[in-house]
Amino acid sequence: MQSDSSLNNSIDNAKKHYSSMFFLPSTRIAIIAVTLLSVVIGLSSFDIVPSQSLFGAFLLGISLLVVTIAADLLVSKALLRGDPIFLFRRALGLSAFSLSLWLVFILIGVGLSFPFGWLLWVRLSLLGYAVIVTLRVVVFIATSMAPAWKKTLSVLIQPTLCIAVFVAFWVNISGAITLQALAFIIVSPIISFSAVLLFFRSIERFSAKYSSMASIPLFRAFLVDWVASINTPLEEHLENMGQDSDIEVSLLKFDAQKPKAALVVPEVHPGPFKNIGSSLLPSLLKQEFEKAYGCNACTALGILGHELDLASQAQNQKIISQVIASAHFEATATLASPLVRASEGVATASCQIFGDTALLSFTLAPQTTEDLPQELGHIVRKQATSYGLKDVLLINTHNSLTDIVDTAQHLDELQKAASECLQKAVVQPKKQFMVGGASVFPKEFTLKMGMGTGGITVIVIKVEEQKTAYIVIDGNNMIPHLREKILAALSSAGFERSEVFTTDTHAVTGLVTGKEGYNIIGKAIDHDTLIHYIIETAKNAEGNLETSKAGWLRLVVPKVRVIGEESLKSITTLVDKAIGKAKQMIAPIFGLEGLLLVLLLIVLIR
Repeated sequence: MQSDSSLNNSIDNAKKHYSSMFFLPSTRIAIIAVTLLSVVIGLSSFDIVPSQSLFGAFLLGISLLVVTIAADLLVSKALLRGDPIFLFRRALGLSAFSLSLWLVFILIGVGLSFPFGWLLWVRLSLLGYAVIVTLRVVVFIATSMAPAWKKTLSVLIQPTLCIAVFVAFWVNISGAITLQALAFIIVSPIISFSAVLLFFRSIERFSAKYSSMASIPLFRAFLVDWVASINTPLEEHLENMGQDSDIEVSLLKFDAQKPKAALVVPEVHPGPFKNIGSSLLPSLLKQEFEKAYGCNACTALGILGHELDLASQAQNQKIISQVIASAHFEATATLASPLVRASEGVATASCQIFGDTALLSFTLAPQTTEDLPQELGHIVRKQATSYGLKDVLLINTHNSLTDIVDTAQHLDELQKAASECLQKAVVQPKKQFMVGGASVFPKEFTLKMGMGTGGITVIVIKVEEQKTAYIVIDGNNMIPHLREKILAALSSAGFERSEVFTTDTHAVTGLVTGKEGYNIIGKAIDHDTLIHYIIETAKNAEGNLETSKAGWLRLVVPKVRVIGEESLKSITTLVDKAIGKAKQMIAPIFGLEGLLLVLLLIVLIR
């Protein structure tokens, strides 16, 4: 049995870029920054030439401020109106960054003008203009989905208006210099656009080695989703690259006088990230099932990895609709065994039988419990039928993550623990059982902190005197030893033998910077507060215990579009490699551009 560690590595590499793509300040901070930068640029011109007064220098700065804000309003409200990226705040943030870069050139020119004369300040001011034009060409081509002519105008408006303010100032100094500057202002954008187009074409040629998909449109689709949560462009790419697959879904439901609780395990990985594909499936399935049946429901992770990410949220709805339509069957199993455990090495399996169907979960906690290969599930299901069981619902608890991911090395231990646990469970006396359920959605636990919108769900099973709490947290894994702290607290509260699952939702992924691009449960969430919520929810579930029946169903949802392991690996590798190649190409391409611009300045500005 092979793990999918290489795929996970490529996804992690892509997520590092994805989570740090586009950070800009608030509108208020951007306005303050533009104001300060404009005024400093203006004041820096004071005393560069004898004719420049302090008032004139201040007026230059105010003029830069006015034209910059006017340009950004024109870009965001007219030229790129409706563009999900370039709202006024982001256009202004880009201008603030442009002005800060321009200020560097201007200050160098100011410093050198004293020993070498004010002409050097003019040259460096013009060079700064060319640099920010280049910057804006890169940003708009890479991120905006607008037509080319709109992007071209958006690139040029702010720097052109700003340099026009400088030209108006230079007219008072020297008419000849003004004409020479105008020549540079016209020619330099042509050089800038040519350099950027060469840059992007080099990236696309390189990207063709890894995928038939163009990397720049893919990058734009990533960015639009990350910045504006618009998932359609990226999911269109994924749908085109995907393949149809029949998806199995296992459902264990409990009925009393009316539906009581449900545990759903789709053979779908809840990824790949944020709101893309099946990342939101655990919470969406919970919400829709609860709405349809009026009971507490939760979604757990099956035995699989990224080879079965859905291509879009439209595919989520296929599964959700089929599950809800199929869950009207009657629950008939009146007897259940107590929960039993077995361990082998670092592997632990927990099993409880309802009628002739087993609920079996795996963990390697406190070591890393990550995605498990489908082969493990096939082997354990065969073992279960050999022990006289009709079927088994298999759950990866996904409840511990360390710096060492060596799940593949423990697959034999997991298999042996499962076999021993099944053997223990089938000989346990089965008794009538009671079920209770409850959910909580802590408002203080956000997506960035690692908690998905599915919150915390607790299903309590009572068989004679044993009370078992199944805790399902809508998150992506947990810090080591938190599972043990939760189980100890539950035991003290009277829930003798319980288990904690995370849904592995990737809705929390790509929202923060860092190695993983997300916070696992317990990293940013206070442990005591989390445990308090779990205990209170378990008690609420205990408070509505009712004698119940269990029902089991495994259904197949046909022709669901999945990304597939190879396609997903191709996409994530493409993002990672293309950005890496871009970093390598910056120096030679833009270094050559800089050299041409300097030569042009030397020829024109005399």
